[in-house]
Amino acid sequence: MTILEFEKPLYEIEQKIQELKEISESSGMDVSDKIELFEKQAQEYKKELYANLTPAQRIQIARHSDRPNFLDYIKLITSDFIELHGDRTGTDDRAIIGGLAKIDGQNVMIIGTQKGKNTKENLVYNFGMPQPQGYRKALRLFQHADKFNLPIITLIDTPGAYPGMKAEETAQGTAIAVNLKEMAKLNVPVIAVITGEGCSGGALGLAVADRVFMLEHAYYTVISPEGCASILWRDASKADVAAQALKITSEDLLKLDIIDGIIKEPLGGAHNDYEMISNELKTTVMKAVNELKDVKSSQLKDDRYNKFRRMGVFCQ
Repeated sequence: MTILEFEKPLYEIEQKIQELKEISESSGMDVSDKIELFEKQAQEYKKELYANLTPAQRIQIARHSDRPNFLDYIKLITSDFIELHGDRTGTDDRAIIGGLAKIDGQNVMIIGTQKGKNTKENLVYNFGMPQPQGYRKALRLFQHADKFNLPIITLIDTPGAYPGMKAEETAQGTAIAVNLKEMAKLNVPVIAVITGEGCSGGALGLAVADRVFMLEHAYYTVISPEGCASILWRDASKADVAAQALKITSEDLLKLDIIDGIIKEPLGGAHNDYEMISNELKTTVMKAVNELKDVKSSQLKDDRYNKFRRMGVFCQ
C-alpha cells in the first residue's frame, strides 16, 4: 500500500503496535492493555490528522494510486453495464468510458474518466486525460440518453484534457466547448461527481450538470496547483501555496456554491474502503436522480443554466 508523506508518522505508530503484537505472541507475555492503549491513541491521532488536512495533503489523497477508479465504481454500484464504444468517426478514447447500466433498477447512462493503477494501465487510459475523440464519444452518449429519456451520471477524475500537439490539432478546445453547450441543453437529469481530480475544462466537459457533488478529499479547480504556481511565480514548487489560494477543496467549493454536496469518505480516504464509498456515492446520486427525474425538461434546462450563471463569488 502506498504511504503518503504526511501519513508516515501514523504508519510508524501502527508498525510499533504490530511489533508489540508479534512480541506478545512469540514470548507469551500479556501486553494487551498496552496494545489497546496504543491502538486507541493511534485512532485518535488518525482522526485528528484527517480532520485537519491542508489542501495540498488532500490533493495527495485525491491522486492516490489505490483510489477507486471509474471501472471500480461500475462494478460496485451498477448492474447490467453495457459499454458503448467510439465517437463514430473511427476512434475510441479509453480515457473516457461510458455506457448503459442499471442502478437499483433505474436505467441510466453512466460516463466517466478512467485512470489506471499502475504505469501499464495508465498508458492504456492515457493517465485519465481525454482527447477530443473522448469528448465526442461522451457527447454521443449524452445525446443517446437524451433521446431515450435516461438520466445521465458522470464520474470525473482527471488531471485535465490531454495537452499534446495531436489533441490541439484535432480541436481539443472545440470538443470541450461543444460539450459545454450541448450539456446545457439536455432534457434529462444530469448528475456529476468529482471522485478524485477535477481539473480545468477537461473536467468541466463532463460536469455541466443539474447536481454536482464531490467526494470529501477530491478537488475541483480551473488549473492544477502546479500549473498555477508555474504561471504566477515561475516556480512549480510553490504548488502548496497555490492550492491554499485556489480554494479547491470540497468544503471551500460548497461554501462558494460551486457544488451541491459532499460525499463523505472513509477515514483516510476512499482507497481504504471501496464498498463504503461506493454505497455513499450511489445513495447520493440516486437521491438526486429521484428528485429530478419528474421535473419538466424546460425547468431542468432553465435551472441548469441559471445554476452556472450564478457562479462567481468575489472573496475578500
